[in-house]
Amino acid sequence: MELSVDVLIVGAGPTGLFAAYYAGFRGLSMALVDSLPEAGGQVTAMYPEKMIYDVGGFPAVRGRDLVKGLVEQAAPWQPTYLLGRKAEALRETGDGLDVLLDGGDVVHARAVLVTAGIGEFTPRPLPAGDGWLGRGMVHFVPSLDAHAGQDVVVVGGGDSAFDWVLALHPVAASVTLVHRRAKFRAAESIVREARGLGVPLITDAEVAELRADASGALCEVVVTTKDGPQVVPAQTVVAALGFTADLGPIENWGLEIDHRAITVDSTMATARPRVYAAGDVAAYPGKVKLIATGFGEAATAVNNIAVALDPQAHLFPGHSSNVE
Repeated sequence: MELSVDVLIVGAGPTGLFAAYYAGFRGLSMALVDSLPEAGGQVTAMYPEKMIYDVGGFPAVRGRDLVKGLVEQAAPWQPTYLLGRKAEALRETGDGLDVLLDGGDVVHARAVLVTAGIGEFTPRPLPAGDGWLGRGMVHFVPSLDAHAGQDVVVVGGGDSAFDWVLALHPVAASVTLVHRRAKFRAAESIVREARGLGVPLITDAEVAELRADASGALCEVVVTTKDGPQVVPAQTVVAALGFTADLGPIENWGLEIDHRAITVDSTMATARPRVYAAGDVAAYPGKVKLIATGFGEAATAVNNIAVALDPQAHLFPGHSSNVE
């Protein structure tokens, strides 16, 4: 496959999706590439059911609903989605940039906008869960309905673990949390909420074994505690143990990178011509990492890209409310 676009957006999280809308608004063709199989980035992968309270215009919006709205907002401009693909190499051509994807496909772009968030993230493994991934053990919960009526064990003590506990509690038959320490990393308010719902919190404990029934399906979990082993029924184990993240091949693209973030100027331009960055992956003095910040940076980047590609174009695009 060889694809030619005005802008290739590397990262299909909220910032990348809004950048796709804005590129279309500026009359630019675009494609989005992301290593995850669905659009939405970290929001879709880690907290699709979590309520988000700091996006302008929404007193509260569920993660998956925010992503759905962003996809619909960009849809009229017909972006090309290259999901489950990795952008590996970047090379300059006479009229732009070639981005080599895994598998050998090439995307030719007149400019590249990196909106990769925290980069590629890899969940930390559950030692006792070796061989169980996809067979009853998961790291994220894309759909709550898939666990309706199930006994679920959540392993971890951070905010994400308790987010899953609170999200699953109304639909699951039971939810139990297992944490290896007595103290939680999660905010006290959500720990208190889980306790108030009567969720069993097994602390100073570790999951020692996942057991299958006669059909091979997960049926229970053995937990070691200071009082001895405890058997907990479970058709699903959510291993919410955190993750490691890095920029992957982007680190070799000749950009200025500091602490896994790409240095940009006030136009969101990087150290490499026609390569821009926005969202959590972009760094500059005074940066505040918020979804709302990413939206503004996406607009700034795309409008400056429009001028870079056509010096006769105006930086200010006009107000969208004037478009019929």
